[in-house]
Amino acid sequence: MKTQRPTAAEGEHRVLQFRPRNPAQPRDLRTPSVVLPQPQAVEAEPLNLARYEQMPKEPDEFRRRMLANIAAFAFTIALLAIGIWLAMSISDMRKTQDCVSMGRRDCARIATPQD
Repeated sequence: MKTQRPTAAEGEHRVLQFRPRNPAQPRDLRTPSVVLPQPQAVEAEPLNLARYEQMPKEPDEFRRRMLANIAAFAFTIALLAIGIWLAMSISDMRKTQDCVSMGRRDCARIATPQD
């Protein structure tokens, strides 16, 4: 079997020469569009985050949030229980169908009353 290699025209390829950066060259000459801040002798004031703080528009409703969390947790538990029940019933149904497909006659489960 022949190996196929792509054929390319002579004008399709170019070799790019990568030149390393010269650290001795000042940054302003290489990228004149970038303005770097000049170091200042003035001491920086401590960060004050008070301007970003906002007072809540409504009081915090802890009770409502906790009830919503409890409802979400109960819903998740219900979904989990339904999923487990569904998986078990599908498994039982599959076992019964396998039994019937083998030709057996005693595949049905008979419920017996317990005293």
